[in-house]
Amino acid sequence: MMKVQYQPKQQYLLNTFLLFFIFHAMQVGIGIQAFERIIFSEAKQDAWISVVLAGIFSHVVVYIMIKTLQINGTSDIYGIQITVYGKWIGKILNCFFIFYCLLAFMIILKNYIEVLQTWIFPTVPTWLFSVSILLLVIYGFTGGIRVIVGVCFFSFILSIWMLGLIGYPLRYSELNHLLPIMETNIVSIIKGTHKMTLTIIGFEILYVVYPFLKEKDKVQKFAHLGIAATNILYLLLMLLSIIYFSPGQLEKTIWPSLTLFKIIKLPFIERIEYVIITFWLLIILPNLLLYLWAAIQGVKRTFGKKSKWVLLIFILFIFIPSLFFNSRININRLNHYFSIIAFYIVFCYPFILYALSLIRKKLTSTMEKMQ
Repeated sequence: MMKVQYQPKQQYLLNTFLLFFIFHAMQVGIGIQAFERIIFSEAKQDAWISVVLAGIFSHVVVYIMIKTLQINGTSDIYGIQITVYGKWIGKILNCFFIFYCLLAFMIILKNYIEVLQTWIFPTVPTWLFSVSILLLVIYGFTGGIRVIVGVCFFSFILSIWMLGLIGYPLRYSELNHLLPIMETNIVSIIKGTHKMTLTIIGFEILYVVYPFLKEKDKVQKFAHLGIAATNILYLLLMLLSIIYFSPGQLEKTIWPSLTLFKIIKLPFIERIEYVIITFWLLIILPNLLLYLWAAIQGVKRTFGKKSKWVLLIFILFIFIPSLFFNSRININRLNHYFSIIAFYIVFCYPFILYALSLIRKKLTSTMEKMQ
């Protein structure tokens, strides 16, 4: 019988301030390389407004997530769904969330391999990249949640240097590309906000990490700080891309964030974007580790299965499909369908789960008073 309330052992608990690095690491992944073109295609020069709106809505959703978790004590999403929906429906929904985490893992892996093959290694087969990255993920996963969060921390610290490179494209920027402001209609801006889904998801990992945090009263603070830091980064990149590229260029550039670095010439490095792309593995590694950990944690919590065998099954489940969807059209289609699923799971479902948790709490308290 699954325990709804979940209290990890003391040695697995995390300091709550690390939630800042978890959120930042989860949100800054593969989507940051190409989001500008996607948003600009909808909202044009007002695309930065779409980024701001997406950031605000993310704060609202995270607030609702934390409130839901607080209502349910020390439980995670797997326990909450069992409590709210009952044993069988709860387990089915848990399986959906597990599948979502695995699908997110595969999306990140496929998009990163595509960048590697397009920019640096066009002749290296997909399976070799997949095997190499999956072996690295397995090695990191065996260290446990504390090691995984440590990877999030060092991913943030070791990638700060890239912010210093933003100054180079500013030399060739045109501020008048931002004008006129609010010329785009509100519907297009909202569509642009919706297109940010694939870029800013990742904070839903809070549903699984929450029981491992020591100071529950500080979760709101560090969660919103992490969201704010990521939103500011996306806003800066969006503004920089709008003022650097012409409208026609930005609509045709597949990876604007990477293309920005092509103009940088250093005395000791001829192609800085090659360094950034290979270094990007350190940035997506926390994404892969946490999504895989969340999925395996779901199997452990829902069915009580040992993680060793589940890990091997999930790795095969990811590896085999990763050999397909090799063309840009297929990867775009995969991204599109996943973003639709992610929008409902990350931005809509938390409100339903919160409402049902409130109703259940009130009904339980009413019944206790009547007895």
